[in-house]
Amino acid sequence: MSDVFDRVYAAILANRGGDPTVSYVAKVSAKGRLKLAEKFGEEAVEAVIAAVAQDRAALLGEAADVVFHLLLLLADAEISLEDLRGELERREGVSGVAEKAARPA
Repeated sequence: MSDVFDRVYAAILANRGGDPTVSYVAKVSAKGRLKLAEKFGEEAVEAVIAAVAQDRAALLGEAADVVFHLLLLLADAEISLEDLRGELERREGVSGVAEKAARPA
């Protein structure tokens, strides 16, 4: 059973090599990882601004944009949702402080 994240990720994978005149995914993906990272960063900043402004509706919309652009970036890096789930499961139940301390320097 798939959820909306699986469906959006599958649509991204299907459209990455499509016609950039009709597909936003194809258009932005064709510009490369640097542009994808830049778009992700722009959306993250917009989410922060909405959060600081305490604008719930704007934050919700920007959060959706952040997740969408993260999925674009992950697809470009060939990181699947299963990879992401695995990493989150690996960290589950581990203190954030302990997890960060265990990372290589």
